[in-house]
Amino acid sequence: MTPGKTTNELVEQLTNEGVEHIVLLMRHSAREYAPDKHDLLNPLTDEGRDLARDMGTRLPKGLAVRGYTSPAERCVETAGLVMGGHEAAGGDILRNRIVEALGVFYVLDQMKMFMSMREAGGIVPILQNWYDGKIAQDVLMPADLAARLVGRVAKEKLAQRGDKPQLDLLVSHDFTLYTIKDQLLKQDTTRYPHVHYLDGVAFFNRDGKTFIQSHHEPAIELDVTLTV
Repeated sequence: MTPGKTTNELVEQLTNEGVEHIVLLMRHSAREYAPDKHDLLNPLTDEGRDLARDMGTRLPKGLAVRGYTSPAERCVETAGLVMGGHEAAGGDILRNRIVEALGVFYVLDQMKMFMSMREAGGIVPILQNWYDGKIAQDVLMPADLAARLVGRVAKEKLAQRGDKPQLDLLVSHDFTLYTIKDQLLKQDTTRYPHVHYLDGVAFFNRDGKTFIQSHHEPAIELDVTLTV
């Protein structure tokens, strides 16, 4: 499966259904894994840049695209390339800026988190430990709180639309996408063990309610209530 294909299909589906404002939370494009760099400093590969541009060319051209990204360079570049591809193919673009809530704000101690990941055997096992409440809260904040905070950011963006159909790109990391899928969509890693490059989850309003949808299953109503 070409990275970005299912995300393009999801956006096209919702557009064809008459949704005029979509907030798309998505993973960045293909990245490097240089061992001598801090993980968040690894940039996109040349292939990743091509994939991001191609995704942009395939977005519905009736949508004006606005970008928000994690502070990580690969996320900023992904959004810029998607938007550039969209514009080159005849679409309208707005501005692109960093939003800290799309970064890894939920990681409270990066060294301990990476140690826990090595001990668990990779990203999916540590995520499952996190969702099960088995990670100390000085390492990662509670997963349900992290997911609801990101969901509230997406919901707020839906309240900020222009005069024409609009797509807001929220470019983040696989950790974030896995967590949104598990905590808000109830699509766990047992059934859906992969978040590929450029995979996305869409938020949109319909009949006075806010919904969330991945390409795996139909939309469900979004609940981002914060509990004490």
